[in-house]
Amino acid sequence: MSSTSSASVAKKIRVVLFDLDGTLADTAPDLAYALNQTLKKHNHPTLPYDQIKPKVSHGASALIRLGFNLTSDDKTFDPLLQELLQIYSANIHRETSLFPGMEKVLQRLEQRGIAWGIVTNKPSRFTDPLIKSMGLTDRAACIVSGDTTTNSKPHPEPILHACSLAGGHSPEECLYIGDAQRDIESGLNAGTATLVALFGYLGSDDHPKRWGADGYVEHPEQILEWLDGK
Repeated sequence: MSSTSSASVAKKIRVVLFDLDGTLADTAPDLAYALNQTLKKHNHPTLPYDQIKPKVSHGASALIRLGFNLTSDDKTFDPLLQELLQIYSANIHRETSLFPGMEKVLQRLEQRGIAWGIVTNKPSRFTDPLIKSMGLTDRAACIVSGDTTTNSKPHPEPILHACSLAGGHSPEECLYIGDAQRDIESGLNAGTATLVALFGYLGSDDHPKRWGADGYVEHPEQILEWLDGK
């Protein structure tokens, strides 16, 4: 689970920050639905879920590139992207849910007096209604979206802003958990501890053991074990 001795680092943690897609919540089914509906609309063959899932953490643009085999400078790219986002917005909480075991993690953090929050590159126009629909808005100490700060991940600014919002804690007192390389880079750049969510949307071309994280968790409840120094 851990790449290094984590006990001394874990004892300092007062805030746990989560990436959203592929870490806190399983949003892939709704994003896959939005892509396939967009493909259907333009008479393109739909794609199997297992092919779409690894691209979800890379955003809607990655889904358009995957589904339509287009580059972002193609004149049809942005209109297709906007169609996908419109469909996604209308179906944002169709099947999305917390990953199994994640609710227990959140409850245990709250019981221990450890604040938790969200740092995502997802724009706030999608993040905010989704978190509200899931009933998590009032529980989260902070919600930092891709457009909350000037810079987005892997820049350290979003995580540093989240640490400040969640009680003014130093980065050394914060843990950031994500399933993409930019998540870990953002945490490292900010000076927080980092964990890779191996249960997230990693693809065959991802090599998380090379990202320099403090540890790796195969399911959400291992986050609690890491915090206990196990």
